[in-house]
Amino acid sequence: MTRHIALLRAINVAGQNRVAMADLRILFADLGFAGAQTILQSGNVLFDGGRRQPAALEKLLERETGARLGVATDYLVRTAAEWQAIVAGNPFPDEAQRDPGHLVVVCLKSAPPVKKVAALQAAIHGRETIRAVGRNLYIVYPDGIGRSKLTTALIESKLGTRGTGRNWNTVLKFAARVD
Repeated sequence: MTRHIALLRAINVAGQNRVAMADLRILFADLGFAGAQTILQSGNVLFDGGRRQPAALEKLLERETGARLGVATDYLVRTAAEWQAIVAGNPFPDEAQRDPGHLVVVCLKSAPPVKKVAALQAAIHGRETIRAVGRNLYIVYPDGIGRSKLTTALIESKLGTRGTGRNWNTVLKFAARVD
């Protein structure tokens, strides 16, 4: 079996799109995914996805979450190997050591073209720094995320794809769980 990490986009944030983690575990079990475990309360599920490709899993989980839980949300699914590559490919190792809470990885539905990444970089008016690596965007928020103008809406509009972010501490928690 292949271990996968499923990240749900924009649930349990500011009281919107409420999903109980117990309901997610039941959903995954009902769909036949062995060993489903939720991690934290913001929509992260570790599960055995068999030989299915992440894109196929995303479509299935999005459809079934809408039908069974009444929540329309995006899923971003990565295999355990892909998650380990996210950690190994971090272009900001100094920031990861020094200030991991201000380093974020945004998992994207699709890899953005270089031109769109350049457009996003040009739209940044603060001290944030970005690097796109495949279907992942690494962002350093040196002044904090809460006051930054580099929002999910701006990222998605410039890159032309949807995504969801997790800070580096969370990324490492997942990496430890999929080993």
